[in-house]
Amino acid sequence: MIADIGMDIERAKNHLIANEIIGLPTETVYGLAGNGLKAEVVAKIFAIKNRPFFDPLILHIGDYSQLTSLATEVPKPLIDLVKAFWPGPLTILVPKRDIIPDIVTSGFPRVAIRMPDHQLTLALLTSIPFPLAAPSANPFGYISPTTPEHVVKQLGVKIPFVLDGGRCQIGIESTIVGMETDDLVIYRLGGLSLENIRSVYKGNIKMNVSSSNPESPGMILSHYAPKKPLFLGNKETLLSLGEPKNAAVLCFKEKWSEMNVKNQWILSESGDYEESAHRLFSFLREMDEADITHILAEKLPEEGLGIAINDRLYRASQK
Repeated sequence: MIADIGMDIERAKNHLIANEIIGLPTETVYGLAGNGLKAEVVAKIFAIKNRPFFDPLILHIGDYSQLTSLATEVPKPLIDLVKAFWPGPLTILVPKRDIIPDIVTSGFPRVAIRMPDHQLTLALLTSIPFPLAAPSANPFGYISPTTPEHVVKQLGVKIPFVLDGGRCQIGIESTIVGMETDDLVIYRLGGLSLENIRSVYKGNIKMNVSSSNPESPGMILSHYAPKKPLFLGNKETLLSLGEPKNAAVLCFKEKWSEMNVKNQWILSESGDYEESAHRLFSFLREMDEADITHILAEKLPEEGLGIAINDRLYRASQK
């Protein structure tokens, strides 16, 4: 059987209450969701994704009151960020209560929590008495899904239902932050830009976005990757590799006239970072399915969401 796609929140709710796993829309990417307070259900998510158990998950909530029931404390800087950006593409890493199974956090004492900015999913989350563990709905390490069809194509034989929320608005995962002593630490760059965070938090910010033993989701170096080899660099560096045969080019604002390559995808002709993020994973999927041998990806300027997009492309280039 192949998973159904539909907008029936009641059906989604019934599957979740029955301890089943479903596909779920958010404003960032589609998630693979199940009851985050039952270890046996969370284990199904790891199995379906073929995700290593040392890579923690994010819990999704639909109401601010749930935060205190899941976290023993929330430092004031994180409260300030939550007030400014929830619901939205911000995940906070906070000390967990014992109610949360260790499998969710890979045994670490802190849990990642966020409130997604998607009307259907918020309605679902407020109708059930538990948070949802929901990593991206794709096989581990592959390109994250941004449409319900992406989920069905990859995991449709393993789950019964995908809640249809249309194409994801943002298109890359949430930004993950936490506190270490007096510093705010960014563990994953994502849909909330560094500039947005700095507009609220005026203290010192550290970056800790990669680890082979990740305390936070999204820190593993090789991730979000197409099956075709991907080479990342600035335009001049990639052009210096020589005339490619059967390559595809992922351009930022305009096609490369210097290179005779038929297969070229433009993230945003206007140079808009939000449009680029929105298109990124869909374009990588299209390129992966095209009749090409490898992908040349142009780095974006290191500002705004360009930083997070470059982070995804860098991880996609690591094998």
